[in-house]
Amino acid sequence: MDSLVILIPLLPFGAAAIMGLGILFGWLAGEDKEGVTSGIALWAVTMSCLLALTLCAADMLGMNRGTFNLGTWLQSDTLRISFNFSTHGIGPRLAALFGTLQAIVLRFSVNYLHKEAGFHRFFFVLTLFTGAMHWLVLAGNAAATFMGWEIAGLCSYLLIAYAHDRPAAAANATRVFVTSRVGDAAFVIGIGLSYAFAESVDWTRLNALAAQLPSGEAAGIATCFAVAAFVKSAQVPFTPWLLRALEGPTPSSAVFYGSVMVHAGIFLVCLLEPLFEASPFAMGLLIVAGGVTAVHGYLLGLTQTDIKTSLVTAVSVQLGLMFFECGLGLWRLAEWHLCAHAVVRAYQLLSAPSLLHNIHGTPVKPVGPVLAKKYWLYTASLQRFWLDSLTDCLLVRPIGRLSHDLRYFDDSIIDPLLGSPAPAINAISSLAQYEEQKIGARLDNDSEQFAQGSGLAGKLAEWTAALIHGLESRLMLRGYGKSVSDFGRRLGRSANRFEAYILRPRYLVLFVFVTLLVAF
Repeated sequence: MDSLVILIPLLPFGAAAIMGLGILFGWLAGEDKEGVTSGIALWAVTMSCLLALTLCAADMLGMNRGTFNLGTWLQSDTLRISFNFSTHGIGPRLAALFGTLQAIVLRFSVNYLHKEAGFHRFFFVLTLFTGAMHWLVLAGNAAATFMGWEIAGLCSYLLIAYAHDRPAAAANATRVFVTSRVGDAAFVIGIGLSYAFAESVDWTRLNALAAQLPSGEAAGIATCFAVAAFVKSAQVPFTPWLLRALEGPTPSSAVFYGSVMVHAGIFLVCLLEPLFEASPFAMGLLIVAGGVTAVHGYLLGLTQTDIKTSLVTAVSVQLGLMFFECGLGLWRLAEWHLCAHAVVRAYQLLSAPSLLHNIHGTPVKPVGPVLAKKYWLYTASLQRFWLDSLTDCLLVRPIGRLSHDLRYFDDSIIDPLLGSPAPAINAISSLAQYEEQKIGARLDNDSEQFAQGSGLAGKLAEWTAALIHGLESRLMLRGYGKSVSDFGRRLGRSANRFEAYILRPRYLVLFVFVTLLVAF
């Protein structure tokens, strides 16, 4: 039964590939093709769900070996990453639960998004997300889990920006995507520390070696994965992204931020139970982050006036309690809490539009008299405890100023030092000048400025251009036609544009990072 595990994520991935090609080449477009798109998605996700349920049942009956290995994925020196999957424990159980919920949400979306402009795009992204989540929970090593982790984050970005013509949706999607990169960086560092300290990135081996690791090394690995989990599951101080993510359609909110993706952080912590138990510091971090998030979500929910925001603040409270339970060592309780919460929140978010109709005119229950007199707390709750403002002050604005300084440095120092890139390119285009003279064309008045540059690099290019021009005039240019000169001119313009791009600060920084990566 273990071999079924490979088909569970591959079916949605295959369906997403078919839909992606159909959208790209125009085969799936318009209202008349909605049935084809939804049929492909529903068939693949439903079959994947049935296979996940079968695998989970086989695990509960003791029929699985626990892992399924397809061979070596990557090997370099002592690093060896297997292409393996887990068929025992929390992974198959969550694959069955998440698969069921995703199949329900997809079926709900067929009618909910009927005649929407982005119908085909929505089903493509949601099917891709289904495969990514199955890959995430069933992967047997950290590198493969990270692949699913990243694809799920990309799908989240695409569905938050579903109405990409709205500035608010695009801005919120970008803010969420950038925030997620913090957790991704922590995840990557955790993978690196796992290899450095335990010489393995396989989850089973890492957990088996956790008790033998020194407390500092165990704390380092566990803390990195804890930060990644905090970002993914919207724990303080990363909570604001969860409220921004509500820009997407209701079905995507239900499956991403109510039932499936938002629980990925809890899954990661539960998966690494032995590692966290080997580090009291990491356990304490779970308690603090979970407790603060639960209180923050509760106070925030008291002042929300729309149903989706109220439900998401309730999600934040429950996620905080799950982390709190993990920190106390109540692992089985946290797992049951995760499963029950996923089901309840999916139902509540899917039924939110109907609930608005049913409770119309019902007065809001007032808060208790103790909280009602805390005006400062009311103000803080309305302002969402200024977490977004603090993030802007501490991170966004300083990075923006740094970008401005790098651009000024580029314009004021780098460009004068390197000189204008045009002379070096005009040396290649000297074919055009010769041919214009040959056919008697009138040259521009500033033709004397040909191949003149500024700065050290510019002067070198100027001298090189003069040498090349002389060689071309005497040895190479006889017999070439006008087409060659036109080609040289086009090549010169293209090279100019390319060099203008690569001299921008962000590409210089990218070059530095690539150089450091190659060096290490």
